[in-house]
Amino acid sequence: MTASMPDGLRAITADPAGAVIGLDFDGTLSPIVADPAAARIHPDGPAVLTRLGALVGAVVIVTGRPAAVAVEYGSLSKVPGLVVLGHYGLERWEAGTLSAPPVHPGLSRVRAALVPLVSGVPGAMIEDKERAVAVHTRQTADPQAALDALREPVAKLAAEAGLAVEPGKFVLELRPQGMDKGVALSAFLRERQARSVLFAGDDLGDLAAFAAVRASGLPGVTVFSGSSEIVVEADIVVNGPEGVMWLLTSIADSIEV
Repeated sequence: MTASMPDGLRAITADPAGAVIGLDFDGTLSPIVADPAAARIHPDGPAVLTRLGALVGAVVIVTGRPAAVAVEYGSLSKVPGLVVLGHYGLERWEAGTLSAPPVHPGLSRVRAALVPLVSGVPGAMIEDKERAVAVHTRQTADPQAALDALREPVAKLAAEAGLAVEPGKFVLELRPQGMDKGVALSAFLRERQARSVLFAGDDLGDLAAFAAVRASGLPGVTVFSGSSEIVVEADIVVNGPEGVMWLLTSIADSIEV
């Protein structure tokens, strides 16, 4: 962190009490792995977030995962003031309390219909998130071809059930409509009366949050936790979760100077 740091970072370090640090989980705090259930936060993550949480206005994780799962896989229950917005903002975990709406009725229909569809694609797998269902193709022989083959039938199932499809890195997620990471982050910024904001993410679902940073009118920074699978425009590009840890540590160091 130097004198040439972006204006958004300068605002965060100059007025940390007004800063909101927003973070995705998979690919940003946790390395991407073949089995989503095996994902765990970067080893430095709990300590870095605990330190940062004591310095800034708020740390919020906005993830497609169930909020409680992100807390568990991230060992995050003791991070000061942490809020986790799960299922793209449908769920909220704060101070050990989880609040969530009822499960969308269309999900039971798509769960049943996805099984025969996905079984015809060797290596594809279904991840049941309770309030969403994801189809992963990362473990197929040709992940992109498998994703492309499933895209249209999955979209049809979602439309029939009144659900949205969220595409990502070798994944198609069927979830309730009307909420995305941008909507969730914007509402949180208003709630906390934020004076600056950073959001770090790694996938297509994070683009809405990047847009929310730009639309907020606040000094802001977008951070892409880079990978070779997609290219995303952002103010700062870092090398995956390792780079995110470095950046968050650098922010904390600058605040404490």
